[in-house]
This record gives sequence, C-alpha cells and structure tokens, in this order.
Amino acid sequence: MKKYIKEIKISGLLLMLLGIISYRLFSLQAGVWMCIIGIALWMVEIVYKALNWEEYRKDNTQNIIIMILVIVLLLGSYFMATR
Repeated sequence: MKKYIKEIKISGLLLMLLGIISYRLFSLQAGVWMCIIGIALWMVEIVYKALNWEEYRKDNTQNIIIMILVIVLLLGSYFMATR
C-alpha cells in the first residue's frame, strides 16, 4: 500500500479537479460523482497515513491544519451567506 499511496492521492485530486470542471463548465451530473470518487480516494490516503502516525507525522499535522482551515472557511462563508 505504501508504494501506491502517492498514485492514489494524485488520482483522487485529478478526479476532484475534473469533476469540478465538468460540473461547473459543462453542467454534467457525472462531475458530482467524479468529485465523490476523488474525495473517497483522497480519504483513503488520509486514513492510511493516520493509521501509520509515526511514519507520516509531518503529513498528518499538515492535513489536520488544512482541514481546520477549510472548516473555518466553510463556517465563515455559511455565516456570511445567512446574514
């Protein structure tokens, strides 16, 4: 699994990017499914690294910081939209 973790991450990110482009530019519903599959692949990488904490300590702390920032931005945009 360790050998393929980078490929899983890259394919997940590419699927998310293609899903966003196909949904936003071409209004294709398949873009939503591409995003869901891409997020699932990305989560496989995050869970694998979380289970092997000592080996991926730097990556895990970076992922935690990114997730906290995304949550704060989403909450901020939600509260700005409901005003």
